[in-house]
Amino acid sequence: MVHRLTWFEPQRGDEQLREFFITALIDMGASLILQDKDGTYVCITSLPARWRLPAGSKPSDDTIFGPEIGQKLAELKSGLVDAGDRVELEIEAGDDTFFEFRCRMVEMADNDLHMITVVIDRTEDRRRERLLRALLREVSHRSKNLLAIIQSIASQTARYSGTLDMFLGKFRGRLHALSQSQDLITDSSWRGAYFRDLLKQQVDRYVQENADLVHVSGDDVLLTPNASLHIGLALHELVVNAVSHGDFLQRRLPIEVSCRKIDTPDGPVVEIGWNEPFTAQVGEETKAARFGSTVLERVVPSSVNGEATHKLENGQVRYMLRFPLEIFD
Repeated sequence: MVHRLTWFEPQRGDEQLREFFITALIDMGASLILQDKDGTYVCITSLPARWRLPAGSKPSDDTIFGPEIGQKLAELKSGLVDAGDRVELEIEAGDDTFFEFRCRMVEMADNDLHMITVVIDRTEDRRRERLLRALLREVSHRSKNLLAIIQSIASQTARYSGTLDMFLGKFRGRLHALSQSQDLITDSSWRGAYFRDLLKQQVDRYVQENADLVHVSGDDVLLTPNASLHIGLALHELVVNAVSHGDFLQRRLPIEVSCRKIDTPDGPVVEIGWNEPFTAQVGEETKAARFGSTVLERVVPSSVNGEATHKLENGQVRYMLRFPLEIFD
């Protein structure tokens, strides 16, 4: 026997109580079936509309659920003999729907054994589980990509750093740029990041008080996560180089940045331009630091399947990056 608090106001009619229980069961996504110990159906409540009893038929596992599910239920219930025996089974009912059957033998007030079956709709639970698994796979995939980027940056930074302090300074800056871009990607539910947001991050960090000296024009293109990480890295490199080795701040001359989406016969491409006034006289060491950036000339272009040019001409530092634009589904 089961002893739990159950109470209802005697003045309420059976009709009102029945409505209450059926509504509550529907809200829970559950149905109840009561059978006697011989398997004869006594009561059915709120069974999903996909299962119906054909006209003129007596309710049974086969007539309601069909022969395939009916056979599984028969095998399941055959092991219920004594009060307290219970079994569970999850069944895929077709159309990507899942139902859990919980069968239990109970002793009623008249000392007769009856079988209670609770049918619970698990479809949404399974869909959420599949979505979670897909998200976890995506997180794993993106984490591996990010680690590969970090490894590449560390390797390239070490190759062109003369001292440990120089390596640490450059590497920390590049890592911070990656983390900022990753924040934008995460905020967009991994759709990517917009070009102007990526630029603003670097401008706000390094030239916030002189942000008016960085002019941007063209299209605010939504870049894929991979492109966002690498374009953010390129912008970081350009801004840091301009502040560390350039003279645009002293001369109060603006940097012109552009981003344009161009339609070509082979599909859309993105063309990013950086034009920075630069007239300072520099030695070979500074020039090498300024214009020998492997990140700008090799890492970023190869990572987005593009090509880049980086040079000093006519009093301008010019950087042009062109790469195919991946289209979102």
